[in-house]
Amino acid sequence: MLKPIHHVACSPALRACRGLQERLLAWLCEPATTPVALTQANVPGPSAIEAQWLWALLEKTDDKRPLLERARVLAAMTHAEKTALLAWGQSVAALAAQFQPNPPPWPARPPAIPPVAWRALKELMEAFYEKGLKTGLPYAPDGAPVAAGGVSYADFVRAFREAHRLNPDPKAREVCVLCGGPLGSMPEVDHWIAKHAFPLLSVCAYNLLPICGDCNSTSNKGSKDVFGPDGFQAWFHPYLRPGTGAMALGYAPLDMTVTLAATHPADEARVGNLNRLLNLTDRWTREFKMEYAKQQGILKGRERKRLHQGEPRHTQAEVTAFAQDYLDDLFASEPFHEVHQVLANALLEQARLDAWQTELVQVT
Repeated sequence: MLKPIHHVACSPALRACRGLQERLLAWLCEPATTPVALTQANVPGPSAIEAQWLWALLEKTDDKRPLLERARVLAAMTHAEKTALLAWGQSVAALAAQFQPNPPPWPARPPAIPPVAWRALKELMEAFYEKGLKTGLPYAPDGAPVAAGGVSYADFVRAFREAHRLNPDPKAREVCVLCGGPLGSMPEVDHWIAKHAFPLLSVCAYNLLPICGDCNSTSNKGSKDVFGPDGFQAWFHPYLRPGTGAMALGYAPLDMTVTLAATHPADEARVGNLNRLLNLTDRWTREFKMEYAKQQGILKGRERKRLHQGEPRHTQAEVTAFAQDYLDDLFASEPFHEVHQVLANALLEQARLDAWQTELVQVT
């Protein structure tokens, strides 16, 4: 969350679809709902459009079996199992309450239902994302039901990228909101809270976040937990407890590494968890050193050119001006801006200027 993160114009459509998930779960968990009751005439929906879309989703196949089979598994559960699943689902749906004072316990474990029912729930609810959002929801951007042309995965990604573009020029580089690095041409939509563990959040507007491939890789965030034994207390959340402004980048001169600290003591654990989740300081240090080598190479190249042209070597004042120009030319909307700021300030330290002056003497 190095950069500000906020909802986009089509977020209401995601919220409406999550409501449809909750409505489906509530129906399947009703004591009177049995497998034979799962017909198109009985499918729940606040409107005919939503009911028709939901039935079409249930008729889609996953692993060569219709999703309706998964719904029947849930409808066949005992009353106690349905009660446990519904209570679990209500706790998950109340995600926002986790970031309020005195939050309720977070259901870190799956509900007390048979493994076959848990698999059915996951496959059914994840289908809202994999087969629903990917092709189009039954909602316009404002959440109103529509029979065609509803918000799709591509629409959400496009809206998010436009809303979080730091440079309005469409040809300019885009920046990952988590790490501040390049977003890339094909950002990946991350489920901040893993959908395989919390499938009811598969299309949750609070849970979807286009990020760079590095952040979303298994060596960094991947599907790791973003909560601990005490729930979310020691964690940031991109929408509900954003870390923007809570982190300060620094520099350790002895080993030339980027450091990360909380700007407020209350956020120390959260900053530490985010750093470990995304390996931020390791990744930023690599960028720091690569950019340092680049600027060092540029300066040495200019020194070599001067000598070949019979011109005098750089004075320390000129080396200082080179470092100052680098700082002045930084563009806030470019990837790794904060890392490059740290580097620029490090280059202007007298010890570093002296070191560069010494290195230039070796250039021939």
